[in-house]
Amino acid sequence: AVRFANGRLERPESLRFTAYRNRDAAHPRKRHRRILVSETERLCYVGHNFGSQVMKCNSLCRYFVGVLDRSSGQMEVYNAEMFNMQPLLSGGRRGGHGCSVAVSSSPWQGARTAPALVPAGRGEHSEPRLGVQLRVWGVGRRGLCSPGCTGCSSVCFCLVQMDLCIEAFGTSKQKRALSSRRMNAVGSDIVSSAVTKAAANVIDAKGVTALMQDVAQDDVQNISAFLPPCHEDADRPEHVYRFEDILSPAEYEALRVPAAALANITSEEMAKRAEERSLCSFVLEELKFLPTDERSRDHKARCLWFLDTLIKFSQQKVIKKKHPMGPECPHIISKKLMKNFTSLTYNNGSIQNLISASMKAKITAYVIALALHINNFQTDLTVLQNDMKLSESRILDIAKALRLRVSKAKGVPGLENDQNHKLGTLSLPLPTQKAPEGQRKRKKMN
Repeated sequence: AVRFANGRLERPESLRFTAYRNRDAAHPRKRHRRILVSETERLCYVGHNFGSQVMKCNSLCRYFVGVLDRSSGQMEVYNAEMFNMQPLLSGGRRGGHGCSVAVSSSPWQGARTAPALVPAGRGEHSEPRLGVQLRVWGVGRRGLCSPGCTGCSSVCFCLVQMDLCIEAFGTSKQKRALSSRRMNAVGSDIVSSAVTKAAANVIDAKGVTALMQDVAQDDVQNISAFLPPCHEDADRPEHVYRFEDILSPAEYEALRVPAAALANITSEEMAKRAEERSLCSFVLEELKFLPTDERSRDHKARCLWFLDTLIKFSQQKVIKKKHPMGPECPHIISKKLMKNFTSLTYNNGSIQNLISASMKAKITAYVIALALHINNFQTDLTVLQNDMKLSESRILDIAKALRLRVSKAKGVPGLENDQNHKLGTLSLPLPTQKAPEGQRKRKKMN
């Protein structure tokens, strides 16, 4: 269904329409984009269902078109969409094709033919049935030319025409956009020269060495984006990475029911869990030393349950289930895992939650921080490394980013590499934070 912005049709049967669709049929948003083009004896019109000027009624209600069969008296109903057709003003015909300049501001910047659109209902390489090449001219941040340009006078004439039409007949929003475009066009050269001059001054003043140090500091800040909030001015180790930043009070309270099984676990159940490998090695070892005090025992069981859940969650790749950790996991915990430890990605036309390498590093940082709270701010990094299936260099980089002091220690008997364990300790004052050293030197091959 179409609506013309500048009046009513006297002879609707004389119109010819061509519909274009987006070629990216797999994209969940782009595959629904359409452009409708119509041509009359005097003007060309264009309408689309995406962009800033799309009609709001399409999102607020649904439209239907009924086709009545006079012979049977039955009506077939089809879904419809409303298109607001805007007139195109001609800036001089080019090779017999239709007009070139749109009155309304277009979502495209610069001059371009819509290359990602093909006629709806036809193959991608077929020609449209109308001899109209839809071309939209506009001035963006990289304007094509200025009104005084002599190299492309026909294009400049179109731009001046469009600006004059907007000044005379445009809406307030279009006039503000025109004023903004003109100011940006004037200021772009000034900004470019100012940035170039400022960059030269910085290089002359600070030198290459200082700039390399700034880059290293930026790397440190990028690493910090995946770490728990660090309070460097803390006077006690437990205040550096606060427990409330790892588990909120509501999340901590939700762990009471699922952690009760760990708080009341028996030695026979622990041996069975170890045989089934349903709990990670770190949790199994800590369950042997649960406090006798009921409150402390419950607190440690909740922390161990959440740490085990984080480790199991990190070993997944793509989250396809609504409850990835099972129905026994509280809803608030599942929501926290999906929101804080996954990234959104497009795959096969749908949005999926992915645990990327950076998200796994973030989970590792939170696991280490929680293990520090469990073990009086000293933890065995090698046991966590084996549970999370990481390389030693990776977990050591994360531990150093957390400002831990790493030392060698003899591991727990019976575990892998019990003679070469690395111990991470959080103590004050915190050591100076350094960026990762990057790739290590390769050994020469004989």
